[in-house]
Amino acid sequence: MDWQGWFALSLAGVALLLMSVGRFGPHLVMMGVLVVLSASGIVTADQALAGFSNTGLITVVAMFVVAAGIHHSGGVDLVVHHLLRSPRTVRSAQARIAFPVALLSGFLNNTPVVATMIPAVHAWSRKIGISPSKLMIPLSYSAILGGTLTLIGTSTNLVVNGQYQQLTGEDGFSIFSITAVGLPVAVIGLAVMLLVLPRALPERKDQQKFGSMREFTLEVAVAFDGPLVGKSVGEAGLRELERLYLVEIERDGSVVTAVPSEERLRGGDRLVFAGDTQAISDLLRINGIVPSVHDDEPSLSKDRAERRLVEAALSPQSEVLGQTIRDARFRDRYGAVVLAVARGGERVSGNLGNIRLKTGDVLLLEARPAFVSRQRYAKDFLLINDLETETPRHDRAYLSWGILLILVGAAALGVLTMLNAALMGAALMILSGCCSVGQAQKAVDVPVILTIAASFALGAALQETGAAAYVAEGILNVSSGHPLLTILLVYFAVSVLTEVITNNAAAVLVLPIVLSMTTSLGIASEPYVIAVMMAASASFATPLGYQTNMMVFGPGGYRFMDFVKVGLPMNLFIGLVTVGVISLVYGINLS
Repeated sequence: MDWQGWFALSLAGVALLLMSVGRFGPHLVMMGVLVVLSASGIVTADQALAGFSNTGLITVVAMFVVAAGIHHSGGVDLVVHHLLRSPRTVRSAQARIAFPVALLSGFLNNTPVVATMIPAVHAWSRKIGISPSKLMIPLSYSAILGGTLTLIGTSTNLVVNGQYQQLTGEDGFSIFSITAVGLPVAVIGLAVMLLVLPRALPERKDQQKFGSMREFTLEVAVAFDGPLVGKSVGEAGLRELERLYLVEIERDGSVVTAVPSEERLRGGDRLVFAGDTQAISDLLRINGIVPSVHDDEPSLSKDRAERRLVEAALSPQSEVLGQTIRDARFRDRYGAVVLAVARGGERVSGNLGNIRLKTGDVLLLEARPAFVSRQRYAKDFLLINDLETETPRHDRAYLSWGILLILVGAAALGVLTMLNAALMGAALMILSGCCSVGQAQKAVDVPVILTIAASFALGAALQETGAAAYVAEGILNVSSGHPLLTILLVYFAVSVLTEVITNNAAAVLVLPIVLSMTTSLGIASEPYVIAVMMAASASFATPLGYQTNMMVFGPGGYRFMDFVKVGLPMNLFIGLVTVGVISLVYGINLS
């Protein structure tokens, strides 16, 4: 191995060290590596930039948009409403999360699935009286295990497949190539998780990291053609809302107070609630609830896709002071609808439209995104807080699932390649209105995309300079050339790397080494490539090892050692199960 090989290997070591320290983002580290490799001439310009046009990477981008369509159409809310309900035990609650999330993660990128489910599970935990710390790690682990079910379940699988095609010139894997290994591993993993985690996870109080504890008066309406018409208050779930109380119903000029659970809802009913910001956010995601209209102008409830919740405090110079909400005509004046009012941290009683505004009143508004930038420095408001809560397009929920089924079916039957199926699915999500162009753009995780694309340059350098073959020879010497021991070493090498750097970077770094090993042994590379996919995805031991672990770290109120305590045994167990399943599926033994 010449100096270029040693340089590439040293650069890989430095990158691993910098990413494990955590001071620099993985995308910055890998982009820096790309620059050094290209400037030094170790890789050509085409090799340095090949990752940005890789089919696996483009498929990942498209799947982010598909997941955005499922989220913004209320597709996940549909699953939550029908499957979560009211469990009696912690284990039952975890099971109700685990199986639908694992199934979703098999066909959607598991990162956006978890991002979508966190607020839903957090609100659900308050409703059923179970600590979020008992539910958030199972949410992440279920998504991780579900991501191993198909090629599109996690970006790692797609990236490894793309690099495999690039390095070998082969056609790559089909959507269900990994299922023979991933399905039994996921089933066994979920069963063990539900057996162990109810007792192993800590019991921590809800830290209330979402939203404000300021108490508002909120007035909403029952949609005339919505699914709540004819249901009782109890059947609609309006009595089970945590930290939100139904004060009264205004109907045809009369008011129903001390509302009984048996009261039937009618289209146009105005419902007056008292509660805090997060509880209000939960309420506005219910299909059939729309903002109440306070004047003769049409409500912003029409075309609500780009609306979001905004908190705004009235300044002493505001033009609306002393006026009622109805007379202030917020829609004409600001392009916003007043949903709720808080004064001195407490709700203001009375009909919302008749509340007379005072200095310091905090208004909860539904407004266009431009409202925040336009009013942030205006004289009317002292403080603008964008809660970034967008109301789902519930009427497109089933359509979004239909698009996903078409995507998966086309790829599975070979009608379209995985890339074209994903691109078609992303385009249909936007064209059908399941998500907007802006929502699609926000859904794409740019740092993740940059990390993946730049990692290809380092993988190419290790392959071209002979560094990958050198490391492969070392692993073969340790395993004495035994295929099963080689798989075991490969799996745990990738698993360790995944815990200290990103899973995608670990997979891209190791794959060239694996291909060199299988070439030296003269055996099929498929089981070893699948071992890389599984090891890079099945990361449980630290919050740093997998993005979904980091996402649930704060909402669950966890400490670092909480993951180590339950995740390290999980890593070891899943590793042994995976290697065992691979050996059975592909007939690999020690001989």
